[in-house]
Amino acid sequence: MTTPPTPHEPAPSGEVGEDEPPPAPTHWEADVLLRDGRTAHIRPIRPEDAALLVDFYARVSDESKYYRFFSPMPVLSARDVKRFTQVDHVRRVAFVLLLQGRMIAVGRYDADPKTEEPEAEVAFLVEDEHHGRGIAQLLLEHLAQAGRERGIETFHAEVLPDNNRMIQTFRDAGYHVASGYEDGVMVLEFSIDPTETAIGVMRGREHRAEAASIERFFNPRSVAIIGASRRQDTIGQTLVRNLVTGAYTGRVYVVNPTAAAVSGMPAYKSVNDIPDDVDVAIVAVPAEAVPDVVLDCAAKGVHGMIVISSGFAETGDEGRQRQRHLLGLSRSYGLRLIGPNCLGIINTDPGVSVNASLSTIMPARGRAGFFCQSGALGTAILEKVRNRGLGLSTFVSAGNRADVSGNDLLQYWEEDDSTEVVLLYLESIGNPRKFSRIARRVSLRKPIIAVRSGRATQGVPMGHAVRRIEAPAQAVDAMFRQAGVIQVDTLEEMFDVAQLVAHQPLPRGRRVAVVGNSDALGLLAADAAAAADLVVGSSVSLGAEATAEDFEDALDAAIDDPEIDSVIAVYIPPLNVSGEDVANVLAAVGEQSDKPLVSSFLGAEGVPELLRVPDVAGSTAGRGSVPSYPAVEAAVRALARVVEYALWLRTPDDPALDPAVVDLDAARTVVQEALSASPEGAVLDAGQTRRLLGAYGIEVWESLPVGTLREAQAAGKALGWDVVLKASAESYRERPDLAHVWRNIDSATQMRDAWRSLNEIIDRPENAAFVVQRTAPPGVPVAVRSIEDPLFGPVISFGIAGPIIELLSDKSYRIPPLGHRDPAAMVREVKASPMLFGYRGSEPVDVGELERLISRVAQLQNDLPQVSHCQLPLVLAGGAGASVLTAAVKVAPVNDRPDSFVRRMPDLVDTIPG
Repeated sequence: MTTPPTPHEPAPSGEVGEDEPPPAPTHWEADVLLRDGRTAHIRPIRPEDAALLVDFYARVSDESKYYRFFSPMPVLSARDVKRFTQVDHVRRVAFVLLLQGRMIAVGRYDADPKTEEPEAEVAFLVEDEHHGRGIAQLLLEHLAQAGRERGIETFHAEVLPDNNRMIQTFRDAGYHVASGYEDGVMVLEFSIDPTETAIGVMRGREHRAEAASIERFFNPRSVAIIGASRRQDTIGQTLVRNLVTGAYTGRVYVVNPTAAAVSGMPAYKSVNDIPDDVDVAIVAVPAEAVPDVVLDCAAKGVHGMIVISSGFAETGDEGRQRQRHLLGLSRSYGLRLIGPNCLGIINTDPGVSVNASLSTIMPARGRAGFFCQSGALGTAILEKVRNRGLGLSTFVSAGNRADVSGNDLLQYWEEDDSTEVVLLYLESIGNPRKFSRIARRVSLRKPIIAVRSGRATQGVPMGHAVRRIEAPAQAVDAMFRQAGVIQVDTLEEMFDVAQLVAHQPLPRGRRVAVVGNSDALGLLAADAAAAADLVVGSSVSLGAEATAEDFEDALDAAIDDPEIDSVIAVYIPPLNVSGEDVANVLAAVGEQSDKPLVSSFLGAEGVPELLRVPDVAGSTAGRGSVPSYPAVEAAVRALARVVEYALWLRTPDDPALDPAVVDLDAARTVVQEALSASPEGAVLDAGQTRRLLGAYGIEVWESLPVGTLREAQAAGKALGWDVVLKASAESYRERPDLAHVWRNIDSATQMRDAWRSLNEIIDRPENAAFVVQRTAPPGVPVAVRSIEDPLFGPVISFGIAGPIIELLSDKSYRIPPLGHRDPAAMVREVKASPMLFGYRGSEPVDVGELERLISRVAQLQNDLPQVSHCQLPLVLAGGAGASVLTAAVKVAPVNDRPDSFVRRMPDLVDTIPG
């Protein structure tokens, strides 16, 4: 896979000097996932790569060399090697792709050294053995991002007309590619601006690669257990027993260097001695021996490892260093890793039936995929699943999740037809911005139910490492809501919701009917529904002696009622009555209904046998089975969670902001000017702030600082009078309890009175930071703020302005980019929102303008990661619009967001704290 430019042109003066070239930015180096789900390492080329380049070039076919250089070029001259390996990382940039210490691909761009034009020629050379793995696309992504950082705007490439593979690479990149011919050579040219199409193509490739890497774990043709033991009650023996007794359909190999056989199977001294291919290795050896296992597995061509072994980051500093080394070694040899310190994985598909875990419980076949991190918790989860009769499609306990994470599993489950519900128990989130993006997409197809521990403390268990976070806990909760994730508080509630969405249809709205044979429980259900913001459309009490026929008639009537969206059935049998007839009615109605039916049947939990519908796919319970809850409050709570998800699905979510209102080039110019003057970061002055916000259609009212009466009078005259004089120091901002504002000043005399009065009232007026501003129309004070969080990337908040609101933290949060529904939800989520909608007879404010303001600030923060914070602490929202009275913006240099325009795996430094 190759493109040219010409190889033998003389090196222009100064192109390659005798001095060492400057180092490349460190964030240009990354581990990446290839199309087939294996890993590799990408980084800028270095002068010391000369030997690697020569060896690589010797392995490339003559045809690929010809496509690259348009002429026979069997070897590289010393001059060529020097020119290709020594670049300035600005106008000449080159990346290499490394696997097992060998160079397998090179990509580069070269800008014309004789001009300052923002364009460059791009070229690739990929080792023939690795064609078809998506390497050229990866190199192009990273080169384009580097080019954007260096001010390059356009790439062009010269390609021979029959080099179809490379021509298709450029056309598939998502950029608008223009082509022409010069001297029989095809010339391709395109802007490298990250268009929505290009970003979509990149993320589509990311999705396929991550899903492919997980698919190999769940559907292995062969598994090797490294550390298998003959002794009972050992981890190695448990793994062998679970895999064999779980009816795994593939080949099982055991590795034990000191035994001839384990559990009746021949034992091999190392994985390399196994005569056949091995897809997955389960590793249960001491922590210090795991790196040697990695090397053996890499030599054998194993796809991935499940490391059960403990003794890594969960043990402290030494273990963290050991885990860092394990991850770096695994990725450098192309291996994916689940763990370490994990319970393992399970796939209940009868065509595979793999229990590659320490759990002796092989769950029944079901519709839910489950991801957790703690091994101990994983065992309890599997026990709970079995007791409830829920069933799972797949299960993963990722332990320290050094490599494979919940994001990878979401990518796999999105396409897995066997998984209809996703269950997540999250103790930490390594890349929440990416999680939010993927979860939004998956939630449109399948419900995601999540429990997140550490919500109050934002604590992270030992062995789990994430970057620091500045956003409050409410922002994380908002991210889940925004992505359509059904967030619950406990594992019990997770299963309550899961058994509903796995077996019953989604409700159309909030209206519920209660049908039961107990007045007391019917009232409890109605009260619980009202408390959960559900609307009780009807409540039917059939009496203690109600028959199955009575239940059938009442349930049918409720299901047929167009004013009802869901039905809650409560059944407490009289003495010496089994309730089987009523159960048969519930099961029959549940199977046929297009509205969800939940029950509190005999106080049972889960999906009782009597309420199950047979499933042709072999699951424990089929679609239409009726879930039961031991308490009606639990049934209502689960139903309310699902109602919110169903309404989220039905709410349109077009882009929140029309791109036409944004002048992104003007905004970038302001930021670049500020950072050029202050490379370490700076607070924008008033003029810069107004220019930046103006580029997003946000008008900031002019505010003139004054230090004397004469200056105040001049400012009032300059603004055309009808002005205010106010103290703007931090201690006075948003303080309605303080007399620090004098309004409606319309002359020099009135300004004199205002100045004297405020100087008498305010302690230390010399520190008050007086400003003069035009008088704004009356309105409700609100605040819109955004920050660039180290972990989340952009975060935006909204709330009514004022110190009491700040103390109570009555704010709503979202993670940009926002959809159409997000600004509207933010305005309405805050507890003080009635103030915006005519509270106590006041005039309702222009909520639409508030929503547009939120959208614009969110878009600014999303577009410009260099904006460390953007604050609009005082916006007066009135009936005819919103006046932005104060604004503050700070900019700071930033390398990359957690979820950027290039595919990269989490950095090693991000997986280990400190």
